[in-house]
Amino acid sequence: MKTEGRNAVIELLKTDKNIDKLLIEKNPQGSLKAIFAEARKKNVRVQFVDRKVLDKQSEEGRHQGVIAYCTDFRYSSLDEIISARGQGGGFVVLCDGIEDVHNLGSIIRVAECAGADGVVIPSNNSASVTDAVVRISAGAANHIRVAKVNSINRAVDELKKQGYWLYALEADGKNIYDADLSGNIAIVVGGEDSGVRRLTREKCDFTLSIPLKGKVNSLNASVALGIAAYEAVRKRG
Repeated sequence: MKTEGRNAVIELLKTDKNIDKLLIEKNPQGSLKAIFAEARKKNVRVQFVDRKVLDKQSEEGRHQGVIAYCTDFRYSSLDEIISARGQGGGFVVLCDGIEDVHNLGSIIRVAECAGADGVVIPSNNSASVTDAVVRISAGAANHIRVAKVNSINRAVDELKKQGYWLYALEADGKNIYDADLSGNIAIVVGGEDSGVRRLTREKCDFTLSIPLKGKVNSLNASVALGIAAYEAVRKRG
């Protein structure tokens, strides 16, 4: 698995993941020098190469002078995410059909920044954690548990058994600013076009919506989650 870009590689070096090697552009300056210094501290093998080598190895041409190679992304289990909840209650984000890697990367970044215990994605009809997702998350995917499950609906059922309140984000729900959001909570964000699926929504305890004041009738999935997650942060103190 490749991790590209300076911020993403810096965050990767902060973890205990097994990094096979780094490719760094010759004559590094600024943050590239700092990345090299940190790699030496962790005994990570570094190769200095011409920029054209990085251009050839890069998936999207956004390497910013550095590419890390490590073992494939290790998914957590739902049980591991549940076990991570603190005394103030658990906080989980579920993705119901997020197929765009940019949205998934942004959702993971929001969830990590908001202090969520983990993100749950389905095995089918969903983007997975790829090199691009890690980069788009600005390295946040290296710091938060991500579980891949066979069924989001079964994950919803399990969370309810474990004492979580489930909140679906949809356009016609209760105003999110009137919601409690205390204790163990899980927020379900739906796909870009379809939203939260009907059966999943019916399994949730509440449907919440974000008031919209303009002419456009919907928000990007990651933006909607950002608003909801930080409303939860605010209310949970």
